[in-house]
Amino acid sequence: MVITTKEFNQLAAYIEKNYGIHLKTEKKTLVVGRLQHILQEKNFQNFTEYYEYLIQDKTRQAAVTLINNITTNHTFFMREADHFIFFRDQVLPFLKETVKDKDLRIWSAGCSTGEEPYTLSMIINDFFGKEKFWWDTKILATDISEKVLLKARVGRYLDRQIETVPDQWKQNYFKKVNDQTTEIKETIKNEVIFRRFNLIDKCFPFKRKFHVIFCRNVMIYFDNQTKNDLIHRFYECTEPGGFLFIGHSESLSRDITDYKYVIPAVYRKGG
Repeated sequence: MVITTKEFNQLAAYIEKNYGIHLKTEKKTLVVGRLQHILQEKNFQNFTEYYEYLIQDKTRQAAVTLINNITTNHTFFMREADHFIFFRDQVLPFLKETVKDKDLRIWSAGCSTGEEPYTLSMIINDFFGKEKFWWDTKILATDISEKVLLKARVGRYLDRQIETVPDQWKQNYFKKVNDQTTEIKETIKNEVIFRRFNLIDKCFPFKRKFHVIFCRNVMIYFDNQTKNDLIHRFYECTEPGGFLFIGHSESLSRDITDYKYVIPAVYRKGG
């Protein structure tokens, strides 16, 4: 299957407008590789036919299938571990002392298959210990792909996927399913609320602001304007004194945000 420059530009424009993902020309091969099975299943002769089907589908299921196939969703437990150490050693002690209503609001944006929010939940469980009973520490975890959210909710991982997980966590928070698969225990699963959410939506529907937002290795797919708009919306829904974690390959410019630099890829709202 071949995609012409016109077809690629058409599809790329649709994806950027609806999902904020900026596909460069060199991604042509990737697009064909991830979408050609859809064209074959639908008996489309070319990407023009596929595009027409996409924009005419009133159910939006075609769009859901598109984004499920285009997004990378590469993640793993303890990815960029220094962030989790900082969260454990600096952020949680601060929040424990300052959050008077014991309602801890944390958002894992672009959570993929769940490794990040589950890691945060295990850290929180260890940190609070018996005191956790008195705290609301549920984590909101969102992604644009329903496909990865289904996997995240199930919480099952191949043993090789949890190699970076500390042994104590494996004992306390995981249970064996079979010789190759392990599953997150309900005590941790119940602490994460998974929802489908598009980060380029102009209005965030949250009633209360977050103490911590993790949005790591997501904005690398956005153009500068989309990224800047998102950072602004993040700032608006961050509690004063709250933290934003981004990926190490990402950065924030002082010119476009009032977040203050803390350590590499960690920023804080004044207050």
